[in-house]
Amino acid sequence: MRYSADKRIVMTLDAGGTNFVFSAIQSNGPIVDEITCPSNGDDLQKCLAGIVDGFRAVRDKLREAPIAISFAFPGPADYPHGIIGDLGNLPAFRGGVALGPMLEETFGLPVFINNDGDLYAYGEAIAGFLPHVNGLLENAGSAKRYRNLLGLTLGTGFGAGIVHDGTLFLGDNSIAGEIWLLRNKLRPEMNIEEHASIRGIRRIYAREAGINFDDAPEPKILFEIVKERTTGNRPAAIAAFREMGEAVGDAIANAITLIDGIVVIGGGLSGAADVFLPSIVKEMNGTFTKPDGSKFRRLAANVYNLEDKPDLEKFLRGSSREVDVPGSKRTLKYDPEMRIGVGVTRIGTSKAVSIGAYAYALSMIDRSA
Repeated sequence: MRYSADKRIVMTLDAGGTNFVFSAIQSNGPIVDEITCPSNGDDLQKCLAGIVDGFRAVRDKLREAPIAISFAFPGPADYPHGIIGDLGNLPAFRGGVALGPMLEETFGLPVFINNDGDLYAYGEAIAGFLPHVNGLLENAGSAKRYRNLLGLTLGTGFGAGIVHDGTLFLGDNSIAGEIWLLRNKLRPEMNIEEHASIRGIRRIYAREAGINFDDAPEPKILFEIVKERTTGNRPAAIAAFREMGEAVGDAIANAITLIDGIVVIGGGLSGAADVFLPSIVKEMNGTFTKPDGSKFRRLAANVYNLEDKPDLEKFLRGSSREVDVPGSKRTLKYDPEMRIGVGVTRIGTSKAVSIGAYAYALSMIDRSA
């Protein structure tokens, strides 16, 4: 829980296409009531004025002065320099807007802007799923610990962030973790987001149910149909989540091959994880075929569903045993099983993003001190 007792204050912003939500974080938690204003994404002057007014309103509520501003903002962007590029849902920013430098001059504070997927992953690594898993391993008496995390957001789109040993990996162009651009296993001519999203699930359901896309329910309703809490085409709803899980599992398997760490899923669809997570894990534990027809595992590590009690117990237990040190009477504990766990956020996506923004600002300030 890095920074959980830190008394420094950072002002934050949750920037959406419709509304901007402002807050302030101290010790990994909000300390003021949120302030919401319309984004005015089609009018640059109104949008910028709204951002300034929102942060001023937050500052006026604080008993102590903030030391930074840190928030997530849609890309593409040159995040290190605070310049926002051509946004789809905020068209007024087209052409490039130096939002970070503007706020620095206005408030006299350092300003840090990042992608929401990156900050989500950072929050989960700092105070969310990663310490949760390591705590379970410690309590189970396992010597295994994880330092790397792939954080995924499933909702309107498919986002990701990568954390390595406590450091957020951003890439040279601020576009590391752009998992939504991986090839779609089930529709190779498309990117994965066409399956890994709200529209993707609705599209599959519409196809399976033989209805128009516009008539397909939202995933929340489809989840209720699967659980038989409401009426609907249950086989089609089950197929929608299963097919999405297969496509997402393939994408995660490709990504985790290069990262090797814990996987945590957040976003609007994560609440239905128990109906698609088994498909994700099954796909990740799948096989490749050699030219002679024989099979081999697609991943070197075994993948476990950490939301499933038997799987969790196997993950925590591992394959630990004692080995002798040659020429000595000493023995060492050895766990040869390479394994990866996949689970769902414990702190919520929004809170993880806020904690990530807070921790990123403090880490950058501490690094430059």
